[in-house]
Amino acid sequence: MLIGLDPLLSPDLLFTLASMGHGDEIVIADANFPADSCGQQVLRLDGLLATDVTRAILSIMPLDEFVGDPAHAMQVVGDADAIPEAVAEFQQIINETADHPARIVGLERFAFYERSKQAYAIIQTGERRLYGNLILKKGVVRPD
Repeated sequence: MLIGLDPLLSPDLLFTLASMGHGDEIVIADANFPADSCGQQVLRLDGLLATDVTRAILSIMPLDEFVGDPAHAMQVVGDADAIPEAVAEFQQIINETADHPARIVGLERFAFYERSKQAYAIIQTGERRLYGNLILKKGVVRPD
């Protein structure tokens, strides 16, 4: 344990986040997401909600402020305008926790999978709410 860090941030997850560079993306995925077939690096956080993991990650990782869309969620198949419960909660967490709050942009399901294949890592959670998937683009840590 370390002082000031969310206990959900495992040593492996901390190493992954610290290893990422500006512009790298991380996927926070639900329990149904095909993480192993999409990701080169998969970290498992079974039993945890994707929204709780998102809050923990955003407590230490900046969002990219140089792009208009540093956060993406998977669109509901057949209803691209729907906002699933988990996505609404992701947006609330970004608004409250991120150093650079941004609006979540939807991606069609297969476009989300393809983008996930390019991500630095996928964090597979135990989230059981449907469409509990989010891609975050890491920003710059500015000097003090």
